[in-house]
Amino acid sequence: MTLSLADVTLTYPDGDARLTALDGVCLDVPAGSLTAVVGPSGSGKSSLLAVAATLVSPDRGRVVVDGTDTGALSRAEKAELRRERIGIVFQQPNLLPSLTSAEQLQVMAHLSGRPPRQVLDRARQLLDAVGLADKADRRPHELSGGQRQRVNIARALMNEPAVLLVDEPTSALDHERGAAILDLLVGLTRERGTATVLVTHDRAHLERMDATVTMADGRLPAAHDAAA
Repeated sequence: MTLSLADVTLTYPDGDARLTALDGVCLDVPAGSLTAVVGPSGSGKSSLLAVAATLVSPDRGRVVVDGTDTGALSRAEKAELRRERIGIVFQQPNLLPSLTSAEQLQVMAHLSGRPPRQVLDRARQLLDAVGLADKADRRPHELSGGQRQRVNIARALMNEPAVLLVDEPTSALDHERGAAILDLLVGLTRERGTATVLVTHDRAHLERMDATVTMADGRLPAAHDAAA
């Protein structure tokens, strides 16, 4: 499995007690597959993504990313792991207003010390892959909401991650644009072999997923095949 969570429990301080955000969660996501995580607000979906992204350390349990057990990593090593092997697509694109679409992607790769020419070539290839080859020189205010989200997705793929974590990518889009974004994520997952986890409230497109799990009160039952 490219992404594996085993018996992960996460709690937060809540006055004199502890609030359980994740309760013994297990999740396995193979390379080249997309797992959707659904559930009501407050069920633990965002906490699940934060733990999988190594942004938050669980109280107990194992998080393995592309063969690396993250439990023993230092803060700096986790940051390097995120930079090199985890792509994160946030709910809001948070693009830098002064940068073009290509430059949004280039910033990500420059952090890894790649040669400028190689970085520009890859940025243009990814923009082409998400259908924005002709928007490489446009800034965010010149793009539609769906186009900004496509740049957001391309940016997350810039360093060829093994794991792609996606948080509500269609929440600010209409049905047609949302469906197009989900189609894009499914296609890119297959083509690039990522282990993709998608948190969503939109149940209209779950048949496109390889598996769907429903969170409730921080617990996660076994995934079920979307085709079942």
